[in-house]
Amino acid sequence: MQLRELYLPIDEKQVWARKGKSVVRKYRCTGGRRKSRVVSSPTQCFAPIDLKKRASLKKTKARLGSRITRKAKRTKKVNPASKLVRRLNK
Repeated sequence: MQLRELYLPIDEKQVWARKGKSVVRKYRCTGGRRKSRVVSSPTQCFAPIDLKKRASLKKTKARLGSRITRKAKRTKKVNPASKLVRRLNK
């Protein structure tokens, strides 16, 4: 972690997101390695990347990418929590 990152003010934007079947508040990173990503805690924006997990997900997406996309698309249309999240974040 660089020295300047230690002193950056945490001003992450709060958004609504799904956690299982419930809707919770999360944060959209405005800086750091996870810029634009939604995370549960603002400190995660500057946390180091776990390269093993990153490589594992890359393999999984290569294998199942289109299937994951179809399932997510269906969930966002059908799941009431997903519909609520979409409405709250507008």
